[in-house]
Amino acid sequence: MTPSSHVDTFARDNLPPREQWPEMNFELPELQFPERLNCASELLDRWVAAGQGDRLCMQAPGLRWSYADLQAEANRIAHVLVEDLGVLPGNRVLLRGANTPMMAACWFAIMKVGAIAVATMPLLRAKELGQVIDKAQVSHALCDARLAEELTLAQAQCPVLRSVAHYMSDAADGIEARAAGKPASFQNVDTAADDCCIIAFTSGTTGQPKGTMHFHRDVMAICACWPPHVLKPVADDIFIGSPPLAFTFGLGGLVLFPMSVGASTVLLEKAAPDALLAAIAEYRATVCFTAPTAYRAMAAQVAQHDFSSLRKCVSAGEALPAATRKLWKEASGIEMIDGIGATEMLHIFISHTETEARPGATGKPVPGYQACVMNDEGQVLPPGQVGKLAVRGPTGCRYLADERQRGYVMKGWNLTGDAYLIDADGYFVYQARTDDMIISGGYNIAGPEVEAALLAHPAVAECGVIGLPDEERGQIVKAFVVLRPGHAEDAAMVKTLQDFVKATVAPYKYPRAIEFRASLPRTETGKLQRFKLKQSA
Repeated sequence: MTPSSHVDTFARDNLPPREQWPEMNFELPELQFPERLNCASELLDRWVAAGQGDRLCMQAPGLRWSYADLQAEANRIAHVLVEDLGVLPGNRVLLRGANTPMMAACWFAIMKVGAIAVATMPLLRAKELGQVIDKAQVSHALCDARLAEELTLAQAQCPVLRSVAHYMSDAADGIEARAAGKPASFQNVDTAADDCCIIAFTSGTTGQPKGTMHFHRDVMAICACWPPHVLKPVADDIFIGSPPLAFTFGLGGLVLFPMSVGASTVLLEKAAPDALLAAIAEYRATVCFTAPTAYRAMAAQVAQHDFSSLRKCVSAGEALPAATRKLWKEASGIEMIDGIGATEMLHIFISHTETEARPGATGKPVPGYQACVMNDEGQVLPPGQVGKLAVRGPTGCRYLADERQRGYVMKGWNLTGDAYLIDADGYFVYQARTDDMIISGGYNIAGPEVEAALLAHPAVAECGVIGLPDEERGQIVKAFVVLRPGHAEDAAMVKTLQDFVKATVAPYKYPRAIEFRASLPRTETGKLQRFKLKQSA
């Protein structure tokens, strides 16, 4: 590794042992990165330096920023981070907020000062935020003032979090007020290409978060692979979508990819299907990123909106059912671009163009990546046999101080936890998840975490949680609950338990179906047999 710019060496100190890293592949000419690289310089500053600062960069209700506007805002916030908040290169800075240009400006400011962005979803509760703060030893946080409550609760339990500053705030000590008096220029920290700049968290099947560590060169690598070879965006494109910027799917699709070609993006705080449709028409968006669930909901409403500007639709976040692809094509006339990515890999690594789309198939490896299907012993399987999806390329899994690294990387390959087969034409066809993760509406939900939330309710004696196939959402969370004596097994209790889970963990994790049981199937040692629950469901 090259000499780091980090004063705080926590990230390098907690990388997995080098022998546990996956093999990295930088064979494409565009993946030959210099030793010193700051992704903010490449994605933002270079456009201004090239005389393109007046190009439209970001839009939101009531707001239009050029590249020069975003650069000036990010530079001022960078001064706030260093001069007012004492952020040092290598410090971890938590980001908490909905999709807004201010959140993006804060992200770029963190890149500029050589710190590490730890973005979190707006729906996370204090308990979940506390796990992230402790795991990544987060010292600073930039939080949307409207979402301050849960972070305040988390900070009370996390002494390592020394400083919290708020944006979207009129307060005298808010980020906007502090930034207003700062210079619009900033000298970016001279970061190494292999300095960590993102720790993106993904929930494991245990509910214990895993921090995936990505470098400045990784950010640029994903911009050099999937977008130019599959999406093929142009500078006049207007991107729009629903995934949170805290998801690497959203960060790439709504910030990194458009800015890599000098295009613009629309950032919506709330992008439910009906709102997304209206916004596509209002902003004349050309490229849309969202999950299959949303496309299915939007298909029924397409006729009520002007869709004439839209030319590309990207589906990711969960497997795309062939029926949803067909429904969207019939409603909109647009063939979806499907893809599979992973937080561990940073973004999409198997995909297809519109002309190569095949119902039921995810696609082929993106240029820069290799993929195969393996058995449990790490042997490559022939076409037609179901096995574990394995992938390698210019990005890969590096968990933050986590023994689970050994399970994700085998013989230099990244094992994504997905079961696939390869058809006779080389297309990768999704089969299922290989673990107990529930993927519902594009969100990853760990069953044991929902079980823990339910068990905290005084009426619950035992419970088991599984994913139930669902045509609209892919899967829904279903809970099997054994109540304590004296509690009624009725609709009121179902709602009580659902509301309790929503108040305990992120609301999207709540069980949409609850079935009461007198007992649950267990082994002789007392272990819950979830497979029996799945069979009965």
